[in-house]
Amino acid sequence: MEYMSQEGYDKLVAELHHMESVELPQVRDAISEARDKGDLSENFEYHAAKREQARLLGRIRFKQKVLANARVIDMSRLGTDSVQLLSKVEMTNLATNARMTYTIASPNEANLREGKISVKSPIAQALLNKRVGDVVEVRVPAGMMKLRIESISL
Repeated sequence: MEYMSQEGYDKLVAELHHMESVELPQVRDAISEARDKGDLSENFEYHAAKREQARLLGRIRFKQKVLANARVIDMSRLGTDSVQLLSKVEMTNLATNARMTYTIASPNEANLREGKISVKSPIAQALLNKRVGDVVEVRVPAGMMKLRIESISL
């Protein structure tokens, strides 16, 4: 079971719908077109289209599995007294005094460009169940990092 936000669930449903209704028919058309060109044993276009179909069907099955096991979190039931999934956490790196803000998200919603880190990441794991003012030490590839939690919001 994987917990996610309503926004993440809706985005996943839209991606799956696009793959099934747009991308898959395009690949099937490409296979049909390549098949019409004759001998399949030496037909590169046919084999490339079949590989693309297999890759796409794998992605579709994966997203279907994620959706089947997804549980949407009711945001109204979440609090801001401690860090949890879907919490937006503002913190300070005590070594550099740099401030950063991350939202703790499910692995499928994680996107560093949007400021969303996976709940399974080392930083998120260190922050879970901590409160404002707590200092956590996190082992990251660059070494140890000390972070102070400044605020928690949704």
